[in-house]
Amino acid sequence: MVLLLAGAVMMSIFSGSLVVELLRHFGVAGFRTQDDAGSVLVTTLRLHGAAIVAGIVFLKLHDIGWREALGLQNDNWKLQLLLTVTVLAAAFPVLQGLKLVSEIMLHKMNWSVEDQSAVEMFINIKSGWSRVYFCFFTIVIAPVAEEFIFRGILFSAAKKSGWPVLGWVGVSFLFAIAHFNAPIFLPLFVLALTLTWLYEKTEGLFAPIMAHSLFNAVGLVLLFHMQNASQVHP
Repeated sequence: MVLLLAGAVMMSIFSGSLVVELLRHFGVAGFRTQDDAGSVLVTTLRLHGAAIVAGIVFLKLHDIGWREALGLQNDNWKLQLLLTVTVLAAAFPVLQGLKLVSEIMLHKMNWSVEDQSAVEMFINIKSGWSRVYFCFFTIVIAPVAEEFIFRGILFSAAKKSGWPVLGWVGVSFLFAIAHFNAPIFLPLFVLALTLTWLYEKTEGLFAPIMAHSLFNAVGLVLLFHMQNASQVHP
């Protein structure tokens, strides 16, 4: 079942990319550049939209309710939220430090340090509505989709198959490398381990989803600040 769902997500990525390229080739409005609204919508949902659908199908097939999946059977969301904020507050400086160390090491190896593709997309988006959607995607859609896939399905499948180390290390490695950006590989790997710990500690997806969402939200705030600072002092 996990392999079938993973295959369906891969097919969605391929078909979404193909649709965008064809529409761009024929000059369809909204798809003429990669920063147009249509291109941004399809590019962001070809993976994450499919991942959410796959997660819902997975829960239905296994007769798992959303409260059980989130780990909220006992209405303990306040305690989970407090734990999430505390852990993330402790981890965030470490993650930023790892990012800085990674950038320094890459510079020393004469490796070109480039922004993540999602950051470049956000910077290049001119439409206000597209920016609002991108923020919603980053803070809500992406954390839900990625936690469903990486913690809810892949980690759980590896653990229940008797491969807990593969679940912890392998899935965290996959999470980090899936973002295709060398400077943030190490911090994302550590973030993934932290999210997995939250998933195990709370026995549900609510805590890792909230931590992931807060992490992305802080990243967006920092990105806004950097953009405004560069406009004032180019």
